Amino acid sequence: MANIELRGVSKQFGDVKVIKNVSLTVEDNEFVVFVGPSGCGKSTLLRLIAGLEDLTKGEIHIDNARIDHLAPAARGLAMVFQSYALYPHFTVAQNMGYALRVAKEDKASIDKKVRAAADILQLTDYLDRKPKALSGGQRQRVAIGRAIVRNPKVFLFDEPLSNLDAKLRVAMRIELTKLHRTLNATMVYVTHDQVEAMTMADKIVVLRDGMVEQIGAPLDLYNAPDNRFVAGFIGSPAMNFFAGKVEGFVEGGIEISLTEGAPLTFPCTGSGLSIGDAVDFGVRPEHFCIGQGADGTLKGEVYAVERLGGETYLYLSSSSQKELVVHMSGDHQVAVGDHVEIGFSIAQSHLFGPDGQSVR
Repeated sequence: MANIELRGVSKQFGDVKVIKNVSLTVEDNEFVVFVGPSGCGKSTLLRLIAGLEDLTKGEIHIDNARIDHLAPAARGLAMVFQSYALYPHFTVAQNMGYALRVAKEDKASIDKKVRAAADILQLTDYLDRKPKALSGGQRQRVAIGRAIVRNPKVFLFDEPLSNLDAKLRVAMRIELTKLHRTLNATMVYVTHDQVEAMTMADKIVVLRDGMVEQIGAPLDLYNAPDNRFVAGFIGSPAMNFFAGKVEGFVEGGIEISLTEGAPLTFPCTGSGLSIGDAVDFGVRPEHFCIGQGADGTLKGEVYAVERLGGETYLYLSSSSQKELVVHMSGDHQVAVGDHVEIGFSIAQSHLFGPDGQSVR
């Protein structure tokens, strides 16, 4: 397989800057996910790698060879789109082997490659069927098989699971993860779904407004987000944020006050902060507990409860928060209308300065 290096990549459509000076490396055999909200530029960045869009500025290298001047077919890549794009009048085998037939490979070689890919994707029993006789998940596997038979240097996936229902998306996530291990392949995957990113990636690239916000392993981004945007985007349900203010500097940290609750001492240097600065204090839903916490408590009224058997989500409102989400394990006996006290630990909390950057 191959490694990919983007050096100062930018893309502009007219006066609109879609990708802004992005530099990153995808290592050999790595599964990298580009994630971010709609319009952040993740699909455009993938299309630049594929050669479906021309660079405005920068360079793209694969295995230390510059490829951004090459046509898409000459880059040694294979792309799987959100749409399956299968020929309805072709069988599964014919769809999977189409690119090889166009390249004028001999029939025996095509058949061998198609059957090998079908075996990996568990499609052997469906090779003589046409797409209309397949489920959505099977059609997506055919589209992936069409990429596998080409033996590309890199696989590119542009939101391939978006058209599937929730249960099938989970199954296909697992299949793609297994496929990555089986092929030992370099894969770049685009999604707006941070759950897909967290469960599939070796490395996540978080994008916003055409710029990279943070790059790292899934749990690194989850446990140590660089800024408020990444903290709020990674994790489901999202992190709870509370407005606060710097009250002073004490030994071992800074003292902050929230709109409600007692002042808190956050262990950090506080470099760059001043007394009176506005800050955001963040706690993930799973880091709350009912009752007294180790370091602080908040009070709220329960307005919704979601019981999922092994876990329960409580939605609370308080004097300062319209919505506060608490994730509890098991079936907690809390009802709508109850007034509860929730506790949290400073060690599991996050603080963000006026510029939105993490305070450490």
